[in-house]
Amino acid sequence: MQNIRSATENTIIEFLVIHGEKPFRVNQILYWLWKFRVTSFNQMKNLSQNLCNLLSQNFFIDTVRIETQQISKDMTIKVVFTLYDNLMVEGVLIPSGKRITACISSQVGCALGCKFCATGKFGFSRNLSAGEIYDQVFLLSELAKKQYDNPLTNIVFMGMGEPLLNYENVISAINRITSEKGMGWSYKRITLSTAGIPDKIKQLANDNIKINLALSLHTVKSDIRHELLPVENKYPLESVSEALKYYTSKLKQKVTFEYLLLNGINDSADDAKALINFCSSMASKVNIIEYNYVEGLPFKKSTSAKTDFFLKMLRKKKMNVKIRRSMGGDIDAACGQLANKNC
Repeated sequence: MQNIRSATENTIIEFLVIHGEKPFRVNQILYWLWKFRVTSFNQMKNLSQNLCNLLSQNFFIDTVRIETQQISKDMTIKVVFTLYDNLMVEGVLIPSGKRITACISSQVGCALGCKFCATGKFGFSRNLSAGEIYDQVFLLSELAKKQYDNPLTNIVFMGMGEPLLNYENVISAINRITSEKGMGWSYKRITLSTAGIPDKIKQLANDNIKINLALSLHTVKSDIRHELLPVENKYPLESVSEALKYYTSKLKQKVTFEYLLLNGINDSADDAKALINFCSSMASKVNIIEYNYVEGLPFKKSTSAKTDFFLKMLRKKKMNVKIRRSMGGDIDAACGQLANKNC
């Protein structure tokens, strides 16, 4: 039995024609699947019962459901999603004034094994489908209205997984999210974070996908990056930098560098100078991130004094930099803490 939300439009049309149905029914089916996110073919009210039965006998809908919710003292909400095969992923709703951001996952676990990240310890099971990615946004959007009485404003692919290692499904989901037949979002409200997969960064540019791109940089020193991000062994920062220059030049967009400050590892004056030099080669901005405690890992967040000094050095060079304060740490919902711990 085939997942209908992963089937192409032509595949569904061929199925309809073979079974004596009109091809235009495909638009009705896609409308129900994405605009209204039905979980059963019987909910497709303008289709005949015979067609609903036919679809249910040959396809399934890979819907996602919310399993559990936790609310932080700062009103951040962590959600555990159960997938159609009973695997689980986590997502987060982050309120900040009028801005409400959904942090979503692209894979069950992650294969990259970044040393400071809880998800890396969790390991990798499989890629999420386009439908499973879409569902996270749809459900978190509904939850935002219910919990905050405000609509969702932004989406970040900063949850579990490396989005560019699930390129086709991630882009398919983004195209559905931004389609008027889906959720009608603007690409400008979506950010994709990657540890650095050069060929896929170039493919984003060639495919003209004008979302916001963020790179998990954390250091520009090769020896430290090798230790922190094993992906450096396969994709050295030099090749990632070359791909980013291609991306920023072709799409005329800035890239955001995510820089996690780790005490005694990447927070010295020399580290700041190296970062300044690296960023000067392309259109960019920098987000400084506070480290969030992960059980069993040896890292510590930089002191307030070191953080302030690091920021001062960057700002002295007129760099576009801001600090991203942690939210949801008390429920393991902050950056780097998602690991299905409570599943």
